Amino acid sequence: MKNWTMSVGIICLIGVLYMLPLAFSERHSMEESPSTTENACEIFIEVEGRQEKIPLETYITGVVAAEMPISFNKEALKAQAIAARTYALKSTNYGKDAIAPTVARQVFYDKGQRKANWTSNFLGNEKKIVEAINETKGQVLLYHNELITAMFHSTSNGKTESAYGYGGNDLPYLQSVASLSDQSSPKFSATEEWTLAEWNTLWPVKWQQSDFNRVQYFLNDSGRVERMQLGNNVWSGREVRTLLKIPSTDFKISYNTTTGIVQVSTKGYGHGVGMSQYGAEAMASEGKTAAEILHYYYQDIEIKKIDACLK
Repeated sequence: MKNWTMSVGIICLIGVLYMLPLAFSERHSMEESPSTTENACEIFIEVEGRQEKIPLETYITGVVAAEMPISFNKEALKAQAIAARTYALKSTNYGKDAIAPTVARQVFYDKGQRKANWTSNFLGNEKKIVEAINETKGQVLLYHNELITAMFHSTSNGKTESAYGYGGNDLPYLQSVASLSDQSSPKFSATEEWTLAEWNTLWPVKWQQSDFNRVQYFLNDSGRVERMQLGNNVWSGREVRTLLKIPSTDFKISYNTTTGIVQVSTKGYGHGVGMSQYGAEAMASEGKTAAEILHYYYQDIEIKKIDACLK
């Protein structure tokens, strides 16, 4: 009986000694695993029309791929990533609200769309985009420690538009700056045409041939049309741009009496506020960094990395 008791004791002792390394290993493994706090603090973006929310950096990858040509220098892509991240967080209140995947907000391409667009070099293009995102991960633009409204556009008319010139709301970090290199953009100038009959279907008033010689333009400081007047009728430049679906508010209307064709010539592409994408590419080609590009187009701002756990 005594020998049997001793045998049981030895077996139990062996069992305890065997379990100790496993317990230590399990505890050690739990301590070394990635903190669940990071996952709990991760920001997700809700894109209108999509069922599941998207992790912030995955969303920014899709925005940069959609909003800027992949052929651009990586520093320009990095500048775009930081601006897009800032715009997304400001617009969605750090992921609490949804954002539309449109040109009025930010266009977004998921991986499937990127594969379809980059059939010849998907892996190379994806690698370039992901590098730009990873190298700027979490970085945003702040003014007085608040997220800025990081507006951006394709091509200026040689000078960016101020926030005041665009909407009457003066923002210190969105002032007009020269962007002369935009003239090399394929979107710098354009001309659209209508017959007089087609033209008159677009307007709430009927234009006569003589009206084209008496229309008046009132320009703002960036050379864009602030308002246009024809007799007692007055339209803002933005109203005309929307009505005609033209690229910018830097426009001129003319009428050819010989052909009966109305022409509208424009300079620039987009609202013109904030960072010019083609201007950013020109600066990157000259060796400027993403930070230098951003500090040029957005005045007196700071570039900082957000702490998602504080939001």
